Amino acid sequence: MNPALLPSLAWFVRIAHHRSFTRAAEEMGVSRAALSQNLKALERRLEVRLLNRTTRDISLTEPGQRLFETLRPMLGEIERAVLELGEVDGVPSGLIRINTSRLASRALIEPHLAEFHARYPQIRIELVMDDSLSNIIADGCDVGIRLGRSLVDHVVAVPISPALSMVVVGSPAYFERHGIPQTPADLAHHNCLNYRSSGSGALRQWDFVDPAGKRQHFTQPVAGHLTTNDDQSMTRAALQGIGLIQHVDIAIQHHLADRRLVQVLHEWTYGHPGFYLYLPSREQMPSKVRALLDFMVEKREGISSEE
Repeated sequence: MNPALLPSLAWFVRIAHHRSFTRAAEEMGVSRAALSQNLKALERRLEVRLLNRTTRDISLTEPGQRLFETLRPMLGEIERAVLELGEVDGVPSGLIRINTSRLASRALIEPHLAEFHARYPQIRIELVMDDSLSNIIADGCDVGIRLGRSLVDHVVAVPISPALSMVVVGSPAYFERHGIPQTPADLAHHNCLNYRSSGSGALRQWDFVDPAGKRQHFTQPVAGHLTTNDDQSMTRAALQGIGLIQHVDIAIQHHLADRRLVQVLHEWTYGHPGFYLYLPSREQMPSKVRALLDFMVEKREGISSEE
């Protein structure tokens, strides 16, 4: 292959990744016009159209999609290899791509970004928001963060949060108007705001345990006037008194503390393992990943001590 093609292929991958000439140009520090001309030159040399362009959108052609899917993981490996050269002197450095749910990012990563950067100024973080359990290797990520119950068996997983609870909550105003459910079966008479998974598209049934005997886990179908695939929208609706929600306690603890939301069905609350940082293997772990892992475990201990 002609080595002169490599820069143009790398630029094509960034355009295809962002589906935007403007965002790719900003990331790479070049002009949009230069990027566009480079892409046109690449298409002429390859004698194939890679992108469909309109005045408002761009999309990949079939050959463009095939080329993008082939090049993206390869270029990711090259980028990591180059960035990790800076670790020769023992200083953690380079890019860490973290595949994480939005909830885990807001609760466990974003509050500590400034401290992590101050401690490890040569490490760069890229957050890949993904509410489905993706293959982190195929997606070119170094690590992922997920709830323990959603992890597959073959990954290495380290807990980075305490055990969590799925709590049913509503606003004081809602309970004044509609009363307080005494059992999960009573939810049939309440407006339960539902969450649809972005990954599977399925509506999430609510989790409970039977308070008698062995506290067996079961799910309760619910229905209401609002369904969303964004947990913050769901929470904002509950704060307005529209209905009840079931959410992981770590995401709404500040609303519980200031009594803007009130928990019900305490004895039926379902607990499960918390969030885990997972990675393919502990062998030959880059120092940047080890630094992130140790930092997240440290923050987990802080959360545990505050309970």
